[in-house]
Order: sequence, then structure tokens, then C-alpha cells
Amino acid sequence: MNDKDYKINLNQILPHPLKPLATGWCIEQMPQVRISLRTRRFYRHGWQSWSFSGWLEMDTPLHPPGDPVAILMNEDQPYANRLVRTSAGFTVLEDNEGKLLLIGALDLEGRVLIEEDHLLARYEQGHGNWFLATGTAETIFDAYAQALAERCGRFRHTQAPRIWCSWYSLYYFISETLLLKVLRELNDLPFDVFQIDDGWQQTVGDWQPNRKFPHGMAEMARQIRQSGRLAGLWLAPFLVHERAPLFRQHPDWLLRDERGRLVLATKHWGGKVYALDVTHPAVQDWLGALMRQVRAWGYDYVKLDFLYAAALPAVRHREMSREAAYRMGLEILRQNLGDAFLLLCGAPILPSLGLCDAIRISPDVAAYWLNRPYQQIEGWCARGVKNAIHPSLHRLWLKPLVHPDPDVAYFRHRALYLSEAQKSLQRDLAWICDYRATSDLPWWLTPAEREALRTFWEQRPKVQKLDAHRFLLDDRLVDFRPALEAPPRSSYPKFLAGHLGFLQDALQLGWPAILASRFGK
Repeated sequence: MNDKDYKINLNQILPHPLKPLATGWCIEQMPQVRISLRTRRFYRHGWQSWSFSGWLEMDTPLHPPGDPVAILMNEDQPYANRLVRTSAGFTVLEDNEGKLLLIGALDLEGRVLIEEDHLLARYEQGHGNWFLATGTAETIFDAYAQALAERCGRFRHTQAPRIWCSWYSLYYFISETLLLKVLRELNDLPFDVFQIDDGWQQTVGDWQPNRKFPHGMAEMARQIRQSGRLAGLWLAPFLVHERAPLFRQHPDWLLRDERGRLVLATKHWGGKVYALDVTHPAVQDWLGALMRQVRAWGYDYVKLDFLYAAALPAVRHREMSREAAYRMGLEILRQNLGDAFLLLCGAPILPSLGLCDAIRISPDVAAYWLNRPYQQIEGWCARGVKNAIHPSLHRLWLKPLVHPDPDVAYFRHRALYLSEAQKSLQRDLAWICDYRATSDLPWWLTPAEREALRTFWEQRPKVQKLDAHRFLLDDRLVDFRPALEAPPRSSYPKFLAGHLGFLQDALQLGWPAILASRFGK
């Protein structure tokens, strides 16, 4: 780069000392950087997998989660009162002339606060380095990814596998008998990983098989591997449910606030769920032993979920910043998993780089486009294909660093509430991300749908990016712009929205899963 490429006047950034780099500049060891600059829109980067990411107009009203538990699960809790204009790690500003400026943290705990006439980039604790770049959107995102790669590292596995996952058809209603039936009936299809999701464990925090898996998880892994696939397993290792024995036996292992109260991580699985303090030596030993157990059972693909819990604000056994604690915990998991392929979900994005192979880049999809009542409560983080597409498209810049997981694609027509066009967009997004997974049950697929799934796993079309929202897959144009329009807002009372949203999920997601688990239908 030379000075002719830079469209932002450096006088706007001075008096901060700038160190020239090959692709931009570095501001070294500054606790905060203030830049006066009027902007038409900005790129908001969400803190973790399920957080919203994308371009926002300064004058566009948006609807982040309004429910406290939804904020806790999906966003960066300390910034709950200003979610829209807080960007985790970095931002890009675009002025009225289309000129772009990226400023991004190269260390942990960086946040960028965007105001009408300036931004404030700061570290939650201490000092750190900041990266700046100007140019086109493509060049500045690439430059930041390169700077992060040099700082944090990249994935270990350069090729992402093709996956069948139990969650989006069966949810919690899995069993050893049912999953082995699925495995047998999928046997002729070209996929690499058969992944068992939530529902196999005693409870969250008690990672032993429940009575639905009478022969144990090692036997499940053996049969999966015997089919020629890698065995995959889901866990949420940083969580402890209030019903788990660990909760009663080791209360000193849990995160607490300044008043000594337990730090809530979520309300889920029919109760309250808390977070482990990963700075505690006994917790570190327990986490390492758990990961070694998973590998000893025979699982070579591991999906770890709800990882944000380790980075919640709290008083810790060992004093350190919350993202540093999170990264310490993740390093322990990674080290004890060895060369397993590691997918993270519900994970802080930037603090995870270099320690995983893949990371979820969106909220969960579902068998529908949108759950409008839940949208009122959970905002842009509510599950559904529509809400998954937007952040996935705007996190493709992560591809040089980690395999971006946009969640599963659908091929079935049974128990599905998506149009053909909507199904096609999610499949195309999976091809663009080069992360191809599904949860469709084999007996839910017609012969034509089964062949479409085969094609999805066998083929890798040539992807050409035309702009942020349009792509060519081979010679076929894919335009995501219709999917990016803001959904209409509902105005139900909160209690009614919760009940209506639950009813939609129960009828459209839960009931088909129960029928499949009970009757194989």
C-alpha cells in the first residue's frame, strides 16, 4: 500500500503515534483511541456466535434482544444498555462519500463505541494494540484477518468435513437405537461426520450417558467409525445445571459476582444454569479430564457450545480479565482434545481464534424462516433461517482464520416451513462458507430430496463474490438481498409473545421430533 490508496485523512487520527505496517497501521499500547469522524453507516461486529453482525445505518432503528436472559445468552452483557452501537473487537466506518476506515483490536477485551460524531476504541482493562486500515471493504477485512492470523493463529484442519447432526430434526429426543437407525439409512450418502448433539448426557454438567444410551458413548463411537465416518459429540463444558451433582459437590468451582452470588449463565433445560470458573485449578483438571474422556470414547469431531459462559463478568479464583480467562479455558480444552476437529458455538469470536477449527457465525436455524413472537423477545438473535443468513454473510471475512459454520441446510419437505427459495438460500450459503451440514432424517426425504442432499455433499461449486450480498456459484447468480430486509415487528404483550413463540416451536419443531423418536416417522 502507498499513501495514494488511503482515503482517510490521518490528521483525523493523530496525535496517536502510528506505526506503518504492510497493510495498514498499528497504534501501539493505547488504552483507548478516539477518532472524530462523521459516518453514514458502520459495521457492527457481534461478540459471540449468536450476536448480530452486519452493516448498520446510523439513523436506522434496530431491535436487539429486549429480554435479560436473551441478552445474557446472545450478546455482550456489560453493554446491554447500548448494544446497537457497541462493536466487539473492531468496526468499519463509512462516510457519506463511501470512504472506509477499519479500526480493530489486536488484543483481548477490545470494544468500539460508535457515536454520532466520533468513535471510542478502548480496552476493558489495560493497554493494547490497535490496527487501522483504509481502502475497499474487501482489502481492509483481508488486512485485519491477516493481522489477527499473525497474532492468534489459524485453524489446524484446513478442510472442513461434511456433517450429519442430530439436533435440527430430533432435538433432545435422541436415543442409541434411533441414531443407529439413522446411521444405517444414511449409509450410502457421502458425508464424513455423524454428530450426536444435545440429549445424550445425564444433565448439563454431568457428562455421562443417560439411560437412552445403554451401551455407552464408546460403543456409539465404535459403530459410527465402523461405518467409515468420524464420530462427533456435542458438549457444553463450561456450564453446570442446578440439578447436576457437580453443582452440589463443588459450589466453589462456580463463577460469583462481587457480592458472592452465583453468576447465571442461562435459563435452559428446565432450570437455572451457571458457569464454571475456568481459572480454578480443580476446574482446569476437570475440564482436561472431560476432554480426554471424549477422545478415549472415540470422538474425533467435537462441538462445544455455550462457551460465552466462561467470559461473563465475575470475580474469579485467579484475578484476570474475562476474555483472558475464557481463552485460558479454551486452551485447556484444545490441548486435551489433541488433533480432533473442534467446532465452537455460542463462543466469543475474536478470543477463540487460533484455538478452534470452526466456529458458528449465526444464531441457530430452524425449520422455519422466522418465529415472529420470539423475534419480539429475542430480537435479531431469535432462531430461524432468516436471522442466520444476515450475520453469516457479514462474517465471511473470517474464512482465512477459521471455518465459518452457517448452520445446517434443509432438503426435506416434511416438517419444514420454508419455501424452495428460502431453502436454496441456506444451501447456497453453506456452499459459500464451504461448511456443509444437515440434520434431515433419511425417512423424511423423497428420492429427489435424497439426491439433492447427495449433490450438496459431493459437489463444491466455484464461488465468485460479486459484492457483499451477491455471488456466482459456477454460473448461477445468488442474491441474498431479499433475505436481509428487517422483519416486521410484532406488538404482543411480552407474556403472550413468549407463549405464542413457544407454541410455534412446539408444533413445528418439537412435535415432529417426538413422532420421529417414538414411531420412526
